[in-house]
Amino acid sequence: MELTARVPGSCGELVQGWLRGEPFLVTCPIDRYTRVRVSGELQGLRGLGEKARRALELTLNTLGQGTFPWGMELTSELPRGKGMGSSSADIAAVVAAASASLGRSFSPEEILHIAVQIEPTDATFFPGVVALNQVTGRVFRRYGELPSLPLALFDTGGCVDTVSFHAEEMRRSGERARHDWGRLLGHLTENVQALAAATTLSACWNEEILPKRHFAAIRSVVRRSCALGMVAAHSGTVIGVILPQQDEAAAAERLRVMLPDLAYLGRSRLISGGISLTGSIR
Repeated sequence: MELTARVPGSCGELVQGWLRGEPFLVTCPIDRYTRVRVSGELQGLRGLGEKARRALELTLNTLGQGTFPWGMELTSELPRGKGMGSSSADIAAVVAAASASLGRSFSPEEILHIAVQIEPTDATFFPGVVALNQVTGRVFRRYGELPSLPLALFDTGGCVDTVSFHAEEMRRSGERARHDWGRLLGHLTENVQALAAATTLSACWNEEILPKRHFAAIRSVVRRSCALGMVAAHSGTVIGVILPQQDEAAAAERLRVMLPDLAYLGRSRLISGGISLTGSIR
């Protein structure tokens, strides 16, 4: 028998900023995943990077387990260093798979406690969409399910170290605090147009901290096309253009042609976050 944990990645964050003296983000889970498989037929640890191995170590420590008795394999659809939540998904999938296979499935809150010991987290393993302090793990708002928006994903190039970015964000907290982030949070649940306007404004405000190549060109194309807005990886390089609900494939193709200098990563969709566990090791 074997057990598999699946955790979604992200297209950056719906909103990321500074509120009441602390950093925060609103998760943006999409339908691209990290999967971790546990099986007695596997040998050792396959595909686990340094952060995923640290997550396994912390899980075993929490459970008072000295070693992990089965093999584990990690595979992912998420590129590294692009702001698509690859490390957060890896960490959560490892913790979920390891704890479940050892007879104690961890809650999202328990996984969050482990995740923030390793790095600031995107927390796409929480059901629905949540707003949280990505450094301390304090969750202060749960949105449940938001509209399942179609996205066209573009990479503006390069890689970003999440830990270094958050250190810079903390250093420039005074600049961040001058924006009305609370207003953006309120717009997320009004309607699709208000949500798209809020995520676009968050992307624009974050250009002050991490400028992206071709950002102005993307913004211009969004304004001139039928796109509703954009979602940014605030600590990464990816931008998702929010497509109209009708003829989304054709709209994505038009955007690809209009943005020839960017790497087109295909279409995706905003989904409800959370962990999927299948199978059993016992």
